[in-house]
Amino acid sequence: MAMEVARIIGAVTREITSREVNGVPARVLVASRHYDTTVEDLWDALTNIERIPRWFLPISGDLRLGGRYQIEGNASGEITECDPPRRLGLTWEMQGQVSWVNVRLSEDAARTALLRLEHVAHVPDELWDQFGPGAVGVGWDQTLLGLDRYFSNARGERPDPMAWMASAEGRAFVRQSSDAWGEASIAAGTDAELARAGARRTTAAYTGQPEESVTS
Repeated sequence: MAMEVARIIGAVTREITSREVNGVPARVLVASRHYDTTVEDLWDALTNIERIPRWFLPISGDLRLGGRYQIEGNASGEITECDPPRRLGLTWEMQGQVSWVNVRLSEDAARTALLRLEHVAHVPDELWDQFGPGAVGVGWDQTLLGLDRYFSNARGERPDPMAWMASAEGRAFVRQSSDAWGEASIAAGTDAELARAGARRTTAAYTGQPEESVTS
């Protein structure tokens, strides 16, 4: 399914903030975008165990407050907040690290659904300096893209994500997503040269291309 990469990237508002979690400074990535559906329908797409694989990955577990989930080949965690159809919170446990994801849904002036996603994590300074927010942000952009395709494709078959990532369109998406997160980092106060170098390294890591061949 062909798409306009620039339109999809531009549909997301990206912010970088910080807060203290358990007495330790944490990085906060925020991604927000609108979907042409109702808040109730978007909530169901996000929480219905049968619908989630149609736009993301297979998932198993007990999808209710206090329950644990496992995303196939990806993160697991506990559902820490569930207030249908507006607020969802969960731990994001992966490779021995624990971070936190908060989702907020609201209705905008056009009566479409606004999704606001926060990913809160303790990130070592050296890792942040190397890759910046795109290391995680590109993955969330891909997730939001999955929802976009799901709603715009009339809930049709989900494209093969691995084949798409290897395509020219997929590589362009990663590059533009990395660059967009780099610009969000600059807006948050990161040195521009450092942020853009991190974006190039993130693009290279996601696409398997040599860093010197990646342009911002």
